[in-house]
Amino acid sequence: MELWNVVFVWCVLCFGFLHHTEAIVKLRGNETIPALILFGDSIVDTGANNNLITAFKSNFPPYGRDFHAAQPTGRFSNGKVPSDFLAEELGINEYSVAYTSPNLQPDDLLKGINFASGGTGYDPFTSQLASVIPLSEQLEQFKEYIGKLKANFGEARTNFILSKSLVLVVSSSNDIANTYFASGIRKLDYDVPSYTDMLVQLASSFVKELYGLGVRRMGVFGAPPLGCLPFMRTMFGGEERECREEINMASKLFNSKLSSELHKLHQNWPQAKIVYINIYDPLLNIIQNPMKYGLEVADRGCCGTGSVEAGILCNPLDLQTCTDDSKYVFWDSYHPTQRTYQILVGEILNKYMNNFS
Repeated sequence: MELWNVVFVWCVLCFGFLHHTEAIVKLRGNETIPALILFGDSIVDTGANNNLITAFKSNFPPYGRDFHAAQPTGRFSNGKVPSDFLAEELGINEYSVAYTSPNLQPDDLLKGINFASGGTGYDPFTSQLASVIPLSEQLEQFKEYIGKLKANFGEARTNFILSKSLVLVVSSSNDIANTYFASGIRKLDYDVPSYTDMLVQLASSFVKELYGLGVRRMGVFGAPPLGCLPFMRTMFGGEERECREEINMASKLFNSKLSSELHKLHQNWPQAKIVYINIYDPLLNIIQNPMKYGLEVADRGCCGTGSVEAGILCNPLDLQTCTDDSKYVFWDSYHPTQRTYQILVGEILNKYMNNFS
């Protein structure tokens, strides 16, 4: 466990000619989403950490073994991550492109950009521990992106992209799982209620910043059932490696407060769509009933022993990695497989897309 402790401190509606895929999911009135913009952590990260000095990276095998040409790209999975599935289903692009990608082209800006960095969180201390890109810097990158849009495509088109795009924020998991429970550092100053209060206020401030920059369609993800992640089972689940209810309760408390706060913001901004996205229940249902979804293994990841391996611990030297990841809920000890992500994205789109109309 000592090694892990070291590691974890670890367009578009109007410009259809740019699309490479057809929108499967549309809003009311047959309206399509012009671009997809993402902020947050490793669940949607598509390579932002590749050139950082951090344990929170995945641009090496066996990551990406089911991705295009079996290429590890910095996605924390065996294949696609939710940002890719969302971009494809919305008809925006085949993949979600990281803002830091060396292959980024001007036309890519019209389809939206991915600013997410694995290991980050709402709590600024979380990104410091992991040596990754904090949300504050992701916001600065977004402002830079807006400047590039204006320079390349003009003010009117930029305003259209900002107001009509789907902007998603996926954060909080690293705050609760790593910064609070696994390291115990924040326990010195906060109990769970006060820490979740702080996270919700930081999330609210981030949403307000995005609104001030012209964003009008925002989806903010709640925390998943973190006590059921394979790594958290290993650390806190006892000999049987059971889900740790104390950690799940922290996720649920945060989610309840976040949902309430976003509802208030939505009431204050009637011209905007501010949507809370519940990921807790859909993922817990998969974990508790894997066979219902054609899966079999839910208590450990495919990579290595599946109990602690993630990031640099999930690497080419680990010969225990499973051969058939399609039967696994989790790819490594923190992150779901491509198959699980595909199921979750399908449920999210079905449940929430009309809320952005």
